[in-house]
Amino acid sequence: MSLGAVASLVLAIAGAALFSSVHKIEEGHIGVYYRGGALLTTTSSPGFHLMLPFITTFRPVQTTLQTDEVKNVPCGTSGGVMIYFDRIEVVNFLIPSAVYGIVRNYTADYDKALIFNKVHHELNQFCSVHTLQEVYIGLFDQIDENLKLTLQEDLTTMAPGLIIQAVRVTKPNIPESIRRNYELMESERTKLLIAAQTQKVVEKEAETERKRAIIEAEKVAQVAEIKFGQRIMEKETEKKISEIEDGAFLARQKARADAEFYAAQRTADANKLKLTPEFLQMMKFKATAANSKIYFGSEIPHMFLESGHMGTSKRENSPRSHTEQGCS
Repeated sequence: MSLGAVASLVLAIAGAALFSSVHKIEEGHIGVYYRGGALLTTTSSPGFHLMLPFITTFRPVQTTLQTDEVKNVPCGTSGGVMIYFDRIEVVNFLIPSAVYGIVRNYTADYDKALIFNKVHHELNQFCSVHTLQEVYIGLFDQIDENLKLTLQEDLTTMAPGLIIQAVRVTKPNIPESIRRNYELMESERTKLLIAAQTQKVVEKEAETERKRAIIEAEKVAQVAEIKFGQRIMEKETEKKISEIEDGAFLARQKARADAEFYAAQRTADANKLKLTPEFLQMMKFKATAANSKIYFGSEIPHMFLESGHMGTSKRENSPRSHTEQGCS
């Protein structure tokens, strides 16, 4: 063998060894190493790393959130009916510090023993103590949460550091004849719900109409009450105005009567002051003078004598006989 061939062989072996020793760990993973099938205590973080070529191997273990799908899980109910869950999704993540211990106890494929097998076991446990009605309808909404709690409780003891984030269970497949009965029952239930909702809508509309009528009646009553109050206020205002006018009229009448009374009283007082004996005597003379007649002529005495036979008594009794006087 020539020297060039040997050099080429050495270079090829060195290149293969280098290629085998250099490896990369992706972000979100932790590298674990095996040598001769034995798990080494060394772990590596994301990035490029070296290892002994040909005799050392590695496995990346995911530590970020991941979803394991458990498919076609058979499940027998307490009544003996076999049903199948097509898919069960288990969202979980592994704490980096717990990687070595879990891989050492359950290998790098820890999810097969800790998740897949546990899901099969827990679902069968659940179905075996419940009827088809409970599993398919009555308690179906509780399966997700119950399965999550049960898995996490076991993992906390068996594999600390493996966290179950959520569990999603699909509707199980049941025998066709039973499924048709459930569909028919669900259809009737849907009709009942629709009827109940229709009744509620009708009742709600009637209630709305009743409230609208009440509001309208209250509005009319309030308007009538306001108008009635306005009329009362108008009448009260008119009454007050009338009372004021009457009071003013009475005050004017009283003032006028008081003035007349005062004038009459003052006149009477003045008359009292004037009615002295001298004043009365003077008034008497004035009255006598006003009623006296004065006759002029030469025949006056004969006129009185001729008429004396018929009117003597009258002239004697007449007041004017005392006041009449003749002058020649």
